[in-house]
Amino acid sequence: MRKPTPTLDLVAGGLYPNQVFISRVKPHWPTLAILLLAAVLRLWALDIKPPHFDEGVNGWFADQMTRTGYYRYDPTNYHGPLHFYAVFLSQTLGGRNLWALRLPAILSSLLAIWAILRLGKYIGQAASRFAALALAVSPAFVFYGRYSIHESWLLFFCILLLWAVFGLWREGHRRYLAMAVGAITGMILTKETYILHVGSFALAGLVLAGWQLVFPSRPPAPLARQEWKWKDMLCLLGLAAIVIVFFYSGTFRDFRALKGLVDTYAAWFSTGVEAAGHEKKDYDFGPLNFYWVALMARYEWPALLGFVACFRYVFSSDARIRYTAIMGGGVLLAYSLVPYKTPWCIISVIWPFPLILGAWLWPQGVQTHRRLRLIASIILLTASLIASIRLNFFHFTDENEPYVYVQTHQDVSVLTEPLAQKAKADPTFLHSRGVILLDSYYPLPWIFGDYTAIGYYDTAKEPEKLSGTFIVCEKEKAERVESKLVGQYYRREFRLRDGMSDCYVYFNANDFRDIFPGNPDIIGQ
Repeated sequence: MRKPTPTLDLVAGGLYPNQVFISRVKPHWPTLAILLLAAVLRLWALDIKPPHFDEGVNGWFADQMTRTGYYRYDPTNYHGPLHFYAVFLSQTLGGRNLWALRLPAILSSLLAIWAILRLGKYIGQAASRFAALALAVSPAFVFYGRYSIHESWLLFFCILLLWAVFGLWREGHRRYLAMAVGAITGMILTKETYILHVGSFALAGLVLAGWQLVFPSRPPAPLARQEWKWKDMLCLLGLAAIVIVFFYSGTFRDFRALKGLVDTYAAWFSTGVEAAGHEKKDYDFGPLNFYWVALMARYEWPALLGFVACFRYVFSSDARIRYTAIMGGGVLLAYSLVPYKTPWCIISVIWPFPLILGAWLWPQGVQTHRRLRLIASIILLTASLIASIRLNFFHFTDENEPYVYVQTHQDVSVLTEPLAQKAKADPTFLHSRGVILLDSYYPLPWIFGDYTAIGYYDTAKEPEKLSGTFIVCEKEKAERVESKLVGQYYRREFRLRDGMSDCYVYFNANDFRDIFPGNPDIIGQ
């Protein structure tokens, strides 16, 4: 009997659900091309954008780990320790620079696209490749994939969990149980909002089971015989518990921090309800908020059309796609109900929808209208790529772009460049005294992490007399600050980030006379 030969479609991605073929296949050049495109968009000109407020906070935590040797978990920080350890490792190996700061998030973003591609075995390879391309070129997934923030990790673990669910559903192998437990553990180590995602995964299964009684799925995709045993589950849960304790306790150095795993929800619930200045009331419609839908309409057209396509799977359709649609809709609903909204959360909210659109455009086993579907796919992905290039390489600090949120302005170079010039010429300059009089000053503590004598003061603790190599204040405080200056200074104006007024930096004339021409602007006491 002649054996069937597997193709790059992985046996049509599930047309033969009871058969698994293992043999050599040709290199997956489309997969490599998609990952290469994603990598280029995330790595190209990575340092053109100054560090974001949150990047500065994350980098500062990693710097503290260098000093203390471990991460001290704070439940009011609303984030798990995984990303901080990743940044710490990256900076230890690569130095304190933007590339090292952002590399962990870039790698997790690329892993997420790789994981999407692996779903082709269950929903069809054409559908998974379309979804992977959509994520590779998406304005949001590129923009925040170039940020040193936690969401790229959460995105990867969510997709990994869906892969595990599909694997258990179709094959039942123990490795998929291990993958599921690992994915949930990674989510717990990443961000407190894991509870929304894990809850949506669980509820989607219950909703699908009930809905199939009304509109049976076709194909039904029955649950495979499970090869794992309960002892496997207990072993995996035990290992997961050890990993969670290891990271949250600061590598077994601070076991008191473990209660923060529960305490964080009291703080998070208060912040989530009160929104802490991050509410988006302009998009309210009764109890729901359409902020995420509005962002999709502006930037993420494959995701928006995928969201619309979810309603097609209300009726009899492929069980796995229906499950994904229900789960994705549940996550969107949960995030829409929470008043606290920051735009980078969108990548962990909308990722299922390109999968849905890919499955709708490229259903398994359907050969009709291929040219029309190909043209539609090319138009959508090209438009998304153009929007992504425009945002990420030309308007990356433009306040009119909703994705550009509390972003540091390029204007910060007015402050940083003269200092960098001096430090490059004489490394002892890193020990010069600096005074920063800002109520909100991130990402400056990370930017100036190599400086040893910089003081940060709010209005209540402002010194009576001010002297130093450089002094920074907000413009409205200039009159009071200038009355306290000791010495002569060059004054330059800059803007740190949107949401703040303009700032002044005063450079000591004795130190910067070789950089700034002319006489000092301010002569103090």
